[in-house]
Amino acid sequence: MTTGGHTPDASDQDGAAPAKSRFIRYLLLAALGLPLLAALLAAGIFLYGKYRFEARGPHDESVIVMLSPGMGVRAIATRLDREGVISDPYIFLAGVRFHRAERDLKAGEYAIPAHASMAAIMGILREGRSILHRLTIPEGLTSEQAMLLVAANPVLVGDLPPVPAEGTILPETYSFTRGATRAELVADMRKAASSLMDELWAGRAENLPVKTREEAIILASIVEKETGVPSERPRVAAVFTNRLRKSMRLQSDPTIIYGLVGGKGALGRPIRRSELDRLTPYNTYLVDGLPPTPICNPGRASLEAVLNPPDTDELYFVADGTGGHAFSRTLKEHTERVREWRRIERRNAQ
Repeated sequence: MTTGGHTPDASDQDGAAPAKSRFIRYLLLAALGLPLLAALLAAGIFLYGKYRFEARGPHDESVIVMLSPGMGVRAIATRLDREGVISDPYIFLAGVRFHRAERDLKAGEYAIPAHASMAAIMGILREGRSILHRLTIPEGLTSEQAMLLVAANPVLVGDLPPVPAEGTILPETYSFTRGATRAELVADMRKAASSLMDELWAGRAENLPVKTREEAIILASIVEKETGVPSERPRVAAVFTNRLRKSMRLQSDPTIIYGLVGGKGALGRPIRRSELDRLTPYNTYLVDGLPPTPICNPGRASLEAVLNPPDTDELYFVADGTGGHAFSRTLKEHTERVREWRRIERRNAQ
């Protein structure tokens, strides 16, 4: 006997199986496809970030950026964004972390080139390519005069150290970064002078009348102050070397001036007759040999001239009216040239 309901037959069961199979396939495809999609998405984000990290920066001109000591990578990214040299601080931050450079970024004062990419900026900060400032100490300054230049430099920080002894700093152009201390720079000047003297002393000529490094520096300081013409330094050094060998007094006006004003360096007027006759340890018209200390800080050229003077028989020199000097072997020649210089002085005064 049968009822009114439908009894499932084999064909219904056969239809359900394909549907179930398709569902399972969809699940499998989804399980396999989602990670692939995620990977593609991650790759896309990475490539986009890489493109932005390496793309030209937004700034049209070089920009000076100061990064203070102790700034973390987030603070650095914020500062760079504020200065307008990066387009996205988060991409910069991600790029730095990807390259594991968080601890490599250095404080300093940087000139970020126009349109520098974030990758290039990271490289600049990793290498610590801070702006180099320069201070030139001219040849022939006294230590007191040199310290005035160090004190006046606005980039240097810290108190001025004690004035170094005369002749112990090297006239040169020194490079330093913002925040360097005055004491550090002066120490560099002294170290440079000592290193140069080590180098030149080892190659000095034989049988010099100067027997110590200090004597060589003293004589070089006199040569430095006697002429502003670089090509004359060897001849001036030779004159003084010859006079020392003959036990003649040096008779150098700059030594008299130093005896009067010391480290201030300049007298500001001609030497008076009474000052020529005034006995001081630095009056080489009245005192035999070298003065007790250098009278300025000589440069390399003057030191080289004193330690390897040319072989001449000249014993005198006097200004010639052109900025240089006329050299003489005998007192007679020198006297005539002094007369000529006096005539020039009178003519210029008129």
